[in-house]
Amino acid sequence: MGKRLVILSDMWGTKRGMWITSYLGRLREYYDIAFYDSQQLANIKVTINSDENVGNEFDSGGIATAVAHLLKNEKVPSHYLTFGAGGAIAWKAALKGVPMKSLYAISSSRLGLETQLPLVNIKLLYGENDECKPSQEWMDLVGVNNEIIQGFGHDLYSDEKIIDKVCQDLLSKVADKEFVA
Repeated sequence: MGKRLVILSDMWGTKRGMWITSYLGRLREYYDIAFYDSQQLANIKVTINSDENVGNEFDSGGIATAVAHLLKNEKVPSHYLTFGAGGAIAWKAALKGVPMKSLYAISSSRLGLETQLPLVNIKLLYGENDECKPSQEWMDLVGVNNEIIQGFGHDLYSDEKIIDKVCQDLLSKVADKEFVA
C-alpha cells in the first residue's frame, strides 16, 4: 500500500452529506487511510444538533479530547488531510507530539487563535467567503502556505471541483520529495 494518510472530518463527521466518501474513494488506491469522524473523536453528544451547540462542545473540551485520542491512537508518522474543526484538532495534536509528516487543512476553523506553528509541511485552503478563515495578517505572520479559492465559502470541500483539486494536489505529492519526508 502507499503512504499513510489520516483524514479528520469537519465538526459534523459523517452526519451531513456524503462528500467524504468522494475523498475516500479517490485516495484509497494510493494511500493507506485512517479516517476519523471528528465528532466521535471528541466524544461530542448534543441533544440539539446545531452549528452553535456542536461548535460550543468542541470549544469547551472537545478539541482537547480529540487531541488526546489522536495522541493515544496515532503512533505512525503520517500525512493529514483535515476539514473544518479537524484542522484545529490536527494542528494541536502536532504541537503535542502526534507524529505528522504534513498537514493539508481545508476550511479549518479556530486556527486564527493559534500562536504556535507545528513543525510540519502545512497547506491551508479556504474559500474567499469563508467566515471561519483566519485573517491574511495571521497567515502572513505564521508563514504557512495558503490558498484562497474565489467564489467559495466554508463548505467548499464538499464541492466536486474542490474534491478533484484536493485529490489531485495530494496525488501529485505522492512522489514529490517535499511531501514524502
